[in-house]
Amino acid sequence: MKQNILVIGGNGKTGSRVAENLKQSGHNVRVVGRKTNPNFNWEDIDTYSSALKNMDRAYIVYYPDLAMPGSRDAITILTEKALEAGLEKVVLLSGKGETEAEACEDIVANSGLNYTLVRASWFNQNFSEGAFLEFVLNGVVALPRSEVKIPFVDTDDIADVVSKVIVDDAYNGQTITVTGPQKRTFKEVVSIMSEAIDKHIQFVPISIDEFKEGMRKAGLLDSYIWLFGYLFKEVLGNPDNQEVSNDVAEVLGRPAKDFETFAKETAATGIWS
Repeated sequence: MKQNILVIGGNGKTGSRVAENLKQSGHNVRVVGRKTNPNFNWEDIDTYSSALKNMDRAYIVYYPDLAMPGSRDAITILTEKALEAGLEKVVLLSGKGETEAEACEDIVANSGLNYTLVRASWFNQNFSEGAFLEFVLNGVVALPRSEVKIPFVDTDDIADVVSKVIVDDAYNGQTITVTGPQKRTFKEVVSIMSEAIDKHIQFVPISIDEFKEGMRKAGLLDSYIWLFGYLFKEVLGNPDNQEVSNDVAEVLGRPAKDFETFAKETAATGIWS
């Protein structure tokens, strides 16, 4: 059945893929952001209602992260307006091992809306589309928490899961945890990327304070410096974040993509050249 589906964060790593999947499946998709019509701005609650108007379902991605101050209030207001607008269901992208994100999950779960929560580990695409791409291109990846093993997840898998659960009411009320099939340290994934492009990439373990100072010298906003400090300290320090889930395979009927496959596919695009 064709649905009218709102994608908040439709230009992001997962949102763009979800929007494309849903369009390919014949659904009417409304992608919203600050420069769309209607526009959507998390910091301007007056934009929420117009974005939600005449929509049946919504995929919610809070930018830049549910850990940020203000996310709880924003999610509360959005879900209230979604209920008023008559939406049937929402899917929230959440963070694995994030206490603040789990608080936002509770808001959605108690909103009166049908919902599915998709709780994701760290993205493979942070190295190809996000914050760590420049490190790879420079040949030196300097990151904290070198000892932590992370079940990196591919955004294609996240998008495929979201695209299924948003239209399938069998997943209503469930929390789907999406991870890759193995745990890898930063040093291990750097080695895998290095092999994929046949070029040496050095991994340098640093402290969280050193990483934050590097961001400060690069001119990043204080809010982003705080966020990355939180993610490295609180999220990667949470043992729950290191658990591998089989939910991708259970939802999609196929294995989750491993980091080696991601690296080979990404290397073939030339983005790391």
